[in-house]
Amino acid sequence: MLNKHPCICINNRKIGRDYLPYIIAELSANHNGKIENAFKIIDAAKYAGADAVKLQSYTADTITLNCNSEDFIIKGGLWAGQSLYELYQSAHMPWEWHKPLFEYASELGLTIFSSPFDYSAVDLLENLNTPAYKIASFEIVDLPLIRYVANTGKPMIISTGMANIQEIEEAINAAKEGGCEELAILHCVSGYPAPASDYNLTVISDLISRFELVTGLSDHTTANVTAIASIAMGGAMIEKHVTLNRNNGGPDDSFSIEPDELESLCSDTKVAWQSIGKVDYGRKSSEIENMKYRRSLYFVKDLKAGDVITSDAVRSIRPGYGMSPEKIDSLQGKYVKKDIKKGTAVCEEDLK
Repeated sequence: MLNKHPCICINNRKIGRDYLPYIIAELSANHNGKIENAFKIIDAAKYAGADAVKLQSYTADTITLNCNSEDFIIKGGLWAGQSLYELYQSAHMPWEWHKPLFEYASELGLTIFSSPFDYSAVDLLENLNTPAYKIASFEIVDLPLIRYVANTGKPMIISTGMANIQEIEEAINAAKEGGCEELAILHCVSGYPAPASDYNLTVISDLISRFELVTGLSDHTTANVTAIASIAMGGAMIEKHVTLNRNNGGPDDSFSIEPDELESLCSDTKVAWQSIGKVDYGRKSSEIENMKYRRSLYFVKDLKAGDVITSDAVRSIRPGYGMSPEKIDSLQGKYVKKDIKKGTAVCEEDLK
């Protein structure tokens, strides 16, 4: 039978509303300058049950300029006072780390891919045979980059943070024009952290309706509730920043979840997905045994054979072995065929 919802496939894992939610552990800058931390986060993602771990591929020189003019100084937020170059110099993942991290994740059987921020990063990732690409929210307006990624023929995921509907549509068109045949989009709020009240998860349903693509959530809240709720709105994929310890003081630590929280996210989203199911008003397997505890009609006093059934002789009570309560009025004026003891279920064969 054909699935009625869109689907993409990354490393032979089908992703869509008809499948268990796809959980991406975003490593981002949470290595904090030590490759050992990156290895440990990959271990944590595998142990927690995540489907993939994701890197970010850029250098300070490929993403900005080494310039201290006012335009390049961050004002407000987590990174206030730093220049863009200083931030990205401390946060970036060195090019030479990519190969050992890709190899390590592969040994664990964990999918690994990355967000490229320029053409050279795409070329690096192609040399590593990345199975997919993620376009970060800030790059959604870089249509040439999207086309360049699309030209690889790999599945692509695009985050929509800060983008209006026209920009989202332009990015999707660029991906398709570039040759991308397996495309997913993530509803995102590019606040670090972002309050749950900003997320407006109904947008997920609207994106699904508008674009008919696999759709999910890139979640920057500090808890898992928003991510789990997104599954009920049709979300098929969740990306969440993961750190070893949110108090480590790194650029992204404070708005990331820790390994035990990632484990909870992986299990809880599965339960949420399983609970959605389909429209079904039939009795469920867990209800069958409890049918006998519903209300039914019982005699509540002793009667002799031939006695007329009066209104005070029968009541609707639990358990459910007698006639349906809706038939109580039809009993008026009928007789019992045999002696009846109090507590006997009312059955048609005992009446005349």
